[in-house]
Amino acid sequence: MIVYGKQICAFLMERHPELIERFLLVKEVGKKEFSKIKKTGKPVERIDPKRAQALARGGNHQGWLCEIKPYRYTDFSKLKDMDFLIVLAGLTDVGNIGAVIRSAYALGADAVIVSGIKRLQSEAVVRTSAGAMFDMPVAIVPNLLDLLNELKQKGFTLYAADIEGEPIEKIDLKAKRVLILGSEGEGIAKRAMERMDKKIKVEMAREFDSLNVSAAAAILIYRMRHA
Repeated sequence: MIVYGKQICAFLMERHPELIERFLLVKEVGKKEFSKIKKTGKPVERIDPKRAQALARGGNHQGWLCEIKPYRYTDFSKLKDMDFLIVLAGLTDVGNIGAVIRSAYALGADAVIVSGIKRLQSEAVVRTSAGAMFDMPVAIVPNLLDLLNELKQKGFTLYAADIEGEPIEKIDLKAKRVLILGSEGEGIAKRAMERMDKKIKVEMAREFDSLNVSAAAAILIYRMRHA
């Protein structure tokens, strides 16, 4: 698994050096940076810009790439005793998924569950989460309806982000809570919406349709965490 960019490689060096298999560098780095690389004890390979672009699939690698161990998703069974979960119901945009994971980690949610899809582009989500994915439990549960039923059986209250919902400030939140965020284009499917306990929204100060899903998620996570 290849990740790229100076920030994510530096994050891995500092927080998770055990995940790094080797460094792939396009150009010379400063003495201080190279000293940190050397301390990890990992191999360093110099590669040409053309190969770096191919490995980064055209992304902005900044001359830094790391080969790391495959990302290991958390088993859903390990999340059932937590208190505050985020469910991404059919989101496919890796930028939004990574941004939500990053906000969930920073703002105090316990875990993120990706549902409605079978696979994730792990490399891309790791990058867009700025590495938060390594410190945040992330599970994949393809069947959304089964997931929602099991969460309810475990005593969770399901809160769906929806433009027709009640402002989050007016909701009396339960202790075990799940925030469900729908896909970018279609929102939460009707059959899934029927299983929700409450619909919630970010109340706008001005007339405006909606926020980007990752921006709305950050606001709702913060409000739900501090309710």
